[in-house]
Amino acid sequence: MLLLGIDVGTSSIKVSVVDAQTQESLASAQYPDEESDIISPKAGWAEQAPEMWWDHVKAAVLKANATGKYNPKDIGAIGIAYQMHGLVVVDKQQQTLRNSIIWCDSRAVEIGNKAFKTIGEEKSLSRLLNSPGNFTASKLAWVKANEPELYYNIDKIMLPGDFVAMKLTGNITTSISALSEGVFWDFQDDQLSSDVLNYYKFEKSLIPDINPVFSEHGAVQKAVADELGLTAGIPVTYKSGDQPNNALSLNVLKPGEVAATAGTSGVIYGISDKLIYDPQSRVNTFAHVNYGEEKRLGVLLCINGTGSLNRWMKNTAGTGISYAEMNEMAGKVSIGSNGLRVIPFGNGAERMLNNKIVGTHFHNIDLNLHTKAHMFRAVQEGIAFAFRYGLDIMRESGMNPSIIRAGKANLFLSSTFTEAFVNATHVPVELYQNDGSVGAALGAGIGVKAFASEEEAFTNSKKLHIIEPKAIEQYEPAYQEWKALLEKQLNHN
Repeated sequence: MLLLGIDVGTSSIKVSVVDAQTQESLASAQYPDEESDIISPKAGWAEQAPEMWWDHVKAAVLKANATGKYNPKDIGAIGIAYQMHGLVVVDKQQQTLRNSIIWCDSRAVEIGNKAFKTIGEEKSLSRLLNSPGNFTASKLAWVKANEPELYYNIDKIMLPGDFVAMKLTGNITTSISALSEGVFWDFQDDQLSSDVLNYYKFEKSLIPDINPVFSEHGAVQKAVADELGLTAGIPVTYKSGDQPNNALSLNVLKPGEVAATAGTSGVIYGISDKLIYDPQSRVNTFAHVNYGEEKRLGVLLCINGTGSLNRWMKNTAGTGISYAEMNEMAGKVSIGSNGLRVIPFGNGAERMLNNKIVGTHFHNIDLNLHTKAHMFRAVQEGIAFAFRYGLDIMRESGMNPSIIRAGKANLFLSSTFTEAFVNATHVPVELYQNDGSVGAALGAGIGVKAFASEEEAFTNSKKLHIIEPKAIEQYEPAYQEWKALLEKQLNHN
């Protein structure tokens, strides 16, 4: 059986077709080649058009089909990974009513803060494991308050992956993992949170049918199958947010196992079997993909300003060169970037900084000393230091990784960044050849029972390298200086 994985990213759509028997990817395709735009009508706002995702999904699937490396009719199941926390709203005809308010949008921060205080901070944390904060429920509350006519035409709310599944199948479902990601789930009662629904006065009918992550979420419609060269009726058997999916693709399923990624955003994601939470909700706990009778929770640290900053640096100062050339230039600069420090938070409100909008700051620029190469390195070191700062918050909740697994992609393609990451955090990193769309395909295989267990789906996973910290004493002073600059900035906000 062949499996189709779709990864709905912020910058592009990636698809892969995987042979379930060998777990090997037969073909992959990305669309578009250039990064998709984020619509920002006001400062701190971030939106994308769901129909754009769907157009790009179709283009990516057809691009993969055009490789001729497989017969699309042999695809037997579909899995979807997606950018987390985005709000999609549709009417009874399944037409979108507005652009999606995506993960890095900051407009609902104060709405969530008020809900946190009114519901009760201890009650919210002990039941939701999070503050309502800037998550999907609070984004919906913003729509209700600011676009009331539109709100009353909403039939169902969903996350980006639910929307793509709806377009494939005509069916709308959700899962406990997805609902917890939106901060709609009460973990003590294991049901929809009456506190959230009652406080925001949301109708329960807005919530789609709740299915397990690994289950049938609908069957591909004939018209869609004909357009994409697929077989009508094949099921969508997996849907997951990109970070739980990244953890799954790295076979991070058991308590104590930890994954990381450094794409548009940066994430450390650790598994726990306890209902733990950060008292300030700076890191967040959601139901993992294998949440069920055995409680498997994902504790997530998210940093908005990671790959987004590196991309900005390339577009601004690295014009005409590749990321690989930037990485090579950064590698020729000594550890600590000759005193240049970068605070990397310029992509909306940062949850680990109590939802403050801090911005990106360059400190100690010496016009006679610092070059582009220094800036490239200082950006990557600043991002690594942000990971250390966040990991220290996770450690307060008992998450103490002895090793972190990551895919060799995005910033982890840079030896400079990877070296800074392991030495700043003091934790070795295992790098794997992994891919979100491949993980989604294998998730579909789990859902369609092509594998005996979740772990069996990743028996052929390839570890490429292990990077050990070897220069902690050289990075630590630079980190402490960076931390002091950040805390000074936080005191000014």
